Amino acid sequence: MSAAGSNAFAEVVTDGSLLVALPVAILAGLVSFLSPCVLPLVPGYLGYVTGLSGVDLAERKRGRMVAGVGLFVLGFSVVFVLLGIVFSQVFLWLKHDGAWVTQALGVVVILLGIVFMGGFGFLQRERKIHRRPPAGLWGAPVLGVTFGLGWAPCIGPALGAVLAISSGPGANVPRGALLAFAYCLGLGIPFLLVALGFGRATKTLAFFRRHQLAVMRVGGGILILLGLLMATGLWGRWMADLQNWFQYAVELPI
Repeated sequence: MSAAGSNAFAEVVTDGSLLVALPVAILAGLVSFLSPCVLPLVPGYLGYVTGLSGVDLAERKRGRMVAGVGLFVLGFSVVFVLLGIVFSQVFLWLKHDGAWVTQALGVVVILLGIVFMGGFGFLQRERKIHRRPPAGLWGAPVLGVTFGLGWAPCIGPALGAVLAISSGPGANVPRGALLAFAYCLGLGIPFLLVALGFGRATKTLAFFRRHQLAVMRVGGGILILLGLLMATGLWGRWMADLQNWFQYAVELPI
C-alpha cells in the first residue's frame, strides 16, 4: 500500500465521526430490507439464488441457502461499494467550491425521504433490469449485481442518504467505500439471518409486511431529519466536533 493510501486508511480508522455515520449507514440498509420493494420478495430471492423449490426451502437446506444468499449479497455489495467510491471521488472534486455542496446534498436527502414515504409519484416507478441470470448458485452473484443496478424507489433514497453523509468532515474515498459497505451489511445480514432460520424468520417477515406503511413513514422521517441536519450545517458541525474530540482522546497519554 502506498504512503498516500496508508494515510487515507489511517484517517478513516481514526475518524470519530464514523461512530455516528456507520450505525446510520447500517440502519439505512436495514430500512431498505424492510421496505415494500424488498421484503415481500425475500422468499422469492431465496428460492432463485439457491435453485431450491418451496418444499426444499421449508426443509431448511441451510448450507445451500447460506451459500446462495452470500453470493447474492456479494453481488450487490460490489455495485454499492463501487458507487460509494465513485461518489466520494466526485465530491472531492467539488469540495473546493465550499460547504454548499453538503447543504445541497441535504436538500436531496430530504426529497429522497419524501420519495421513500411514497411522495412524488413519478419517481415511484421501478427501474428494473428484466434480464435474469440462471437460477441457482452460479446465477446468485449475477442476480445480486442486477439487484444493485436495478434500484427500486425504496432502495435508492436510503442508499443516497448514505452516500450523502459520506461527504461529511474528513471525506475521502476509503470513507465512502466503508459507509457503502456498512449499508450493504444492514441490507445483507437480514437476508443471511432469514436463510439460517427460514421457518422462524418467515413469521417475523410477516409482521413487518403487515406494518410496511409504518416502516416507510419511520424510514422516510429519519431521512428527512438527516437531510435537515445536513442542509442547516448542523450535521457537519456535529461531525467535525466529534472528530476533533476523538482525535484528542486518541492523542491523550495512557
